[in-house]
Amino acid sequence: MTSGSPDERGERLPRPPAFAYPAQTWKEIAHLLVNLPLGIFGFVYAVMWLAVGVGMAVTIGGLPVLAVGLLGSRWLARFERRRARSLLALHVDEPSRMPGGLDGGFFSWLWRSLRDPVGWRATLYAAIRLPWGILTFALTLVSLFIAWPVLPWIARALTNVDRVMVRGLLSPSDELERRIAELESDRGTVVDTAAADLRRIERDLHDG
Repeated sequence: MTSGSPDERGERLPRPPAFAYPAQTWKEIAHLLVNLPLGIFGFVYAVMWLAVGVGMAVTIGGLPVLAVGLLGSRWLARFERRRARSLLALHVDEPSRMPGGLDGGFFSWLWRSLRDPVGWRATLYAAIRLPWGILTFALTLVSLFIAWPVLPWIARALTNVDRVMVRGLLSPSDELERRIAELESDRGTVVDTAAADLRRIERDLHDG
């Protein structure tokens, strides 16, 4: 009868158990499963402010609701870009910010907000996420139980569609949008410089 530990007897212990999927596959699976709750939230949010804003559009009160709703869509889109970076290894540049705040007055801010292409594309993204989230959640959950050997390929195919949607709807529109952001920044710098020069001239005149 042989005594001693397995190592002393020259036996090799089996490797410790481990998950079969690589880390990136688990991230993609997590992304697909989270698509459903986030899709529900984004869809409900978009429908609510659109319904209220359009319903009140006959009065002046509906337009601020639409403007604030678009601003909220921008924030949701920013979260989705961060989620894509962390779970899908997809880097998407941040679109240009809304310029100016209320510097030009309330109606100027309102007009800029209602014409914001970034906000409207983010709203479209939120609207189409619900049916896609239902599909990806169902396919991923079922595959975890009955098609797990091929789940990495299923997850990659589904997340590739997610990557296309994020790039198409949540990235900067084009080079023109980037150029507009640069011009807005340059204009602000010129205005500040001119104001500083005007104050300096006024002080010189006051001092004689």
